[in-house]
Amino acid sequence: MGPLEGIKVLELGQWISAPAAACLLADWGAQVVKVEPPTGDPMRAMLVSTFPSARAEGNPIFEQVNRGKRSVALNLQTEGARKIFYELVRRCDVFVTNLRPRALQELGATYEDLSAHNAKLIYCQISGYGHDHEESNRALVDVGVYARLGMARLVTPPHDPDGEPPQEPNGIFDNTTGIAATGAICAALVERARTGQGRWVGVPLVRTGAFILSWDLLRAVRLGTKVRPVDRYHVRNPLINCYRAKDGRWLWLLCAQPDRHWAQLCRALGREDLLRDPRFQDIYARASNASELVRELDKAFARRTLSQWGPILDQHDIWWAPVNTVNEAVEDPLVRKSSAFLTIGNALRELIAGPADFAEARTPRTVPELGQHTEEVLLELGYDWDSIRQLKEQGAII
Repeated sequence: MGPLEGIKVLELGQWISAPAAACLLADWGAQVVKVEPPTGDPMRAMLVSTFPSARAEGNPIFEQVNRGKRSVALNLQTEGARKIFYELVRRCDVFVTNLRPRALQELGATYEDLSAHNAKLIYCQISGYGHDHEESNRALVDVGVYARLGMARLVTPPHDPDGEPPQEPNGIFDNTTGIAATGAICAALVERARTGQGRWVGVPLVRTGAFILSWDLLRAVRLGTKVRPVDRYHVRNPLINCYRAKDGRWLWLLCAQPDRHWAQLCRALGREDLLRDPRFQDIYARASNASELVRELDKAFARRTLSQWGPILDQHDIWWAPVNTVNEAVEDPLVRKSSAFLTIGNALRELIAGPADFAEARTPRTVPELGQHTEEVLLELGYDWDSIRQLKEQGAII
């Protein structure tokens, strides 16, 4: 049981953002039907095309955002499939899609089309750049947000800020757009409980990206700052910075209130002398003399290994985190204690849990094959086996 138990969701999505939103709704108890074309969501083939040397049971990239759903394979170019689709619309509470406006118009799946069949429908449309201007059909995928909003330049090495930008970690903006869409859908459901009316909800990918990068964008638009990558010697707060221990491992100090933590840090490092140094007497002095302070802290951290520093920093209530590789992160005991991982099918097939827990709620643990539930869903809609056979012969379903 979950907080969305009894809510019926219809997904007409592909790749990540819309499927991620529907996945979280399923995690939270909703019943989700995923409508796929006869060829399937292209994400089903993503593992092979993106990581051709990968060896894994199943397809974890597809499974991550499609667990807990039922798959119905419909050829929406046919009249029979379109009829089934509208019957599903009439029975659902939420519709979520990330198809471009042009495709939705061609399929008869715009908000105007579907609300005519179900006035109480919450229609969530995820787009690239928005829904109501002349470039609404421009394609956008996750890495395009990384490029267009400046993040690629922010993580370019500071010694060569105009050099080759590094590749983006996969799926950051798609997954956060899925989270944003889930929140918007839940807000609309609350409103519908009060008014009895459905509504359209728009979630542009670029808007999610802008919200994530709001600090840096606001520095540009409000302060007129030239926003460039910064190395560790020129940070405004050297107490939010990375330092290398004796064994070569890095840690990141997380002291967001530096004046509060400054004396504690000096004691933890055995460098009480820094408390008397006028260059570092307060947050403003430390910012003005950041490179000098970083070098002093570098010398201090180089005296012990990371495993030795951890208990010392904890004892003095210094906030910190190890700088892990991704492979180290998946084995990190504290990451594991946070229940960041869940299993599907068996303990060998792990996925990443959603960002929220609800007491006694159960996360779905199955991932559908293409069209696995087509016949099951049609039977629930009142179709008999003869009708199902005819639809297959017509190419409406597979």
